[in-house]
Amino acid sequence: MKLHTSWWLQALALLALVITTGCGASGTSSEAGGGAKRFIFLTNGDDPFWDACNAGLQDGAKAFDCEAAGIQVVMEKNNGTAQGQIDKLRQFASQSDIAGLAISVIQADNAAIIEEMKNLQAKGVKVITVDGDANVEKFPGARPYYIGTNNLVGGEVLGQACRELLTARGVKSGGYVQFAGFTDNDNARSRMNGFQKAVGKEYTELDRMPDEMNLSRARDNVRNALNNHPDLVALVGIWAYNAPAIAEVVEERMVRDKVSIVTFDAQAIAIEHMHAGRIDAMVVQNPFEMGRQAVRLLKAMHTGDNAVVSEMFPHHGEPGGDIYTTGLRLVVPDEGSPLKAESYDAEVVEYIPLSKFQAWLKQYNLTSS
Repeated sequence: MKLHTSWWLQALALLALVITTGCGASGTSSEAGGGAKRFIFLTNGDDPFWDACNAGLQDGAKAFDCEAAGIQVVMEKNNGTAQGQIDKLRQFASQSDIAGLAISVIQADNAAIIEEMKNLQAKGVKVITVDGDANVEKFPGARPYYIGTNNLVGGEVLGQACRELLTARGVKSGGYVQFAGFTDNDNARSRMNGFQKAVGKEYTELDRMPDEMNLSRARDNVRNALNNHPDLVALVGIWAYNAPAIAEVVEERMVRDKVSIVTFDAQAIAIEHMHAGRIDAMVVQNPFEMGRQAVRLLKAMHTGDNAVVSEMFPHHGEPGGDIYTTGLRLVVPDEGSPLKAESYDAEVVEYIPLSKFQAWLKQYNLTSS
């Protein structure tokens, strides 16, 4: 009987070993060899903009049959700091189940972020940028592809809209201030440069004010701009949360009749502000499509489907051939806007009244974009 008990204990120990190495906690089965893999989307911060992007990720996971390929698609939200992205990237490097990474780079010129992106690529992880690009002129090889908005063009569309709004008000010159999370972020810098170019030399850029993704500071920046430049003719919101910050402070100061307000993106609360007449125009990206196409590209890279990659980037190797654009919309109030569709190139931007844009959001169960 004693011998039988010893054999039974050994069998239980062997069974426990099999269970431990074969299943494990979430993510460890693939590390033991050949299990499920993950595509991770790493944001620059936390904003409703990313909810729309995540909806696109999950739609893409279904559309491109990631489950059958043993791939899970997940979003991880950064804390709004460069160090947060660095820490996340280092964490990813220690996890062998990660097959692909899409990242919205918070600071285009941050060498430490780029180094960690390259480290992941050296380990075999497919890395692309989405929405926020790296400075690829300064850091060649940081990524092979970018998906998102042509931010310079987006800025130009917003600048053109602002110029037309000011002209309609009879304002032929004056100053404006641009607001963003970080002024050294690739998408922010490109948008602001594009705006400056298109609004025209008659209008003077007085400041570019970063808020480091702090919502209280975003509002304080608007207050300080109005205090420092009492003759401002326009306020320009570059990141999604800047729109409500501008609208609310302008309402607080009761200076709506003195300034034109143009912004990027469409938070749910920004849509409400446009309904109430507090925002004149929004250039809206398509984060849903960014997420969807990110999954499509990462899967093609992971599986070696060069036909899909070539379809998405038919001019790869040429200037701008590593960029896949996901479209722009110019959203205007349903009534009373001096902006007209015929003033804009339909191949560059879709002119769309607010109610029609909201109908599109509803189609995908979204409240913002």
